[in-house]
Amino acid sequence: MASSEQSDCHSALRARPNSTSKESVTHDEYVVEHESIRQNYPNAWSRYREIFREPFAEFLGVAILIIFGNGVDCQVVLGGNKLVSPSEKGSYLSINVGWAVGTAMGVWVSGGISGGHINPAVTLAFATFRGFPWKKVPIYIAAQLLGGIVGAAVVYANYFHAIDLVEGHGVRTLATAGLFSTYALDYMTNVSCFFDEFLGTMALLFVVLAINDKKNSPPPSGLAPLVLFLLILGIGASLGMQTGYAINPARDLGPRLFTAMAGYGKEVFTFRNQYWLWCPVIAPILGALVATFFYDAFLYTGEESILNKPYAAQFTSSSFHLYKIISS
Repeated sequence: MASSEQSDCHSALRARPNSTSKESVTHDEYVVEHESIRQNYPNAWSRYREIFREPFAEFLGVAILIIFGNGVDCQVVLGGNKLVSPSEKGSYLSINVGWAVGTAMGVWVSGGISGGHINPAVTLAFATFRGFPWKKVPIYIAAQLLGGIVGAAVVYANYFHAIDLVEGHGVRTLATAGLFSTYALDYMTNVSCFFDEFLGTMALLFVVLAINDKKNSPPPSGLAPLVLFLLILGIGASLGMQTGYAINPARDLGPRLFTAMAGYGKEVFTFRNQYWLWCPVIAPILGALVATFFYDAFLYTGEESILNKPYAAQFTSSSFHLYKIISS
């Protein structure tokens, strides 16, 4: 019986237009077509891998981000407790470096395959303004959230006994839930929390967009993770204190979902009137959209942006005239 690869090859050859109805396929033509198909799919598994390759890259990228990020949170905070370690195991700078390394490594692993979004806010911004296919958005975001859940679970399993020493055996409260997700400082108002995450995500997107802008100052090939390392280090050192600089819905919501399943209860969602939704999820998404709009409107000239399409100027002009009519 012929293999599926041979069937595909015969189908492709039958579909080829012929100069005459009597033209037959030569042996050399058959070999060329057959080898081309074999190179694309060397075995049956490679066909299925092609379907899941991009989502799995996003999943793995976020999981790596969380393993480094949540891992350094646990080491620094839990290691500062005398019941866990006789000496401190880091500082706030250690946390900034850990998250920066996690971001760089996550993008390094996924960038060449999926684009290295590892952030639903980035995915939505690229789909809205840069032509990223909307049909890929749900699977990308699902993979990113799942990566956050799995990454947090791995870190929790690693530091399970240390958490028991700090909290008490089987006790789980918001005191250690903050090792996995973000919780704002008490003095922050709701508006201040929202603005903090909005601002941090705007800074993130401006640099991410510049990295991908060939007419700006893109880094040499393969060095984008290094730029992102410096970027996240800077955001954490400058803007990270008040809300924990989530700037990434998957980085916060994925681990938060895990903590709810791991015994922390509904408090992880009821904290400050659904803080989990409007601060580390909605604020980063809006910050990413606004930053991309401004970058594309004033700096970017690439044709893939919707603001650089032929109809964009007419649409913008019509919107401005409509605004004048309404406001008059």
